[in-house]
Amino acid sequence: MVPRHLERRLEGLRSGARLLDGAFRVPGTSRRFGWDPIVGLIPWLGDAVTLVFGAIVFVTAVQLRVPRVVQARILFIALFDFAVGLVPLAGDLVDFFYRANARNLALLEKHAYESHPPDREDWAIVGVTLGALALVLFVPLLVLALLLRSLGLAWI
Repeated sequence: MVPRHLERRLEGLRSGARLLDGAFRVPGTSRRFGWDPIVGLIPWLGDAVTLVFGAIVFVTAVQLRVPRVVQARILFIALFDFAVGLVPLAGDLVDFFYRANARNLALLEKHAYESHPPDREDWAIVGVTLGALALVLFVPLLVLALLLRSLGLAWI
């Protein structure tokens, strides 16, 4: 059972996701988009708006005691959307097709009303993301160590 105050927040999040990811339809298609890729054309503004929305979804997931791996997946989706959104125009294209806000809301709602254990996809995405993050942190250190070693300044 979802507490009343969190149910009202979920209703607000549904409206927000609809505005950000599905407010408009591309004429002649079934493809929808929202304010996210439009506001994203203004540097930092669109990125900040979707990051705040993602943070609210994440906090709501924590308050509803959604499984931690799903919480991590929601957080990674929000951070991925923010990071990609920092790239001019490419980030807006990703916003148009990826629709991170709607994805996060769908994950939250899947686990908010019924106790669904995390599935393999949740674990896989979190695992791959953590692995990629480890590589992003490890590779520059390895390159630095090899560079220092080639200069005779090795510390390993």
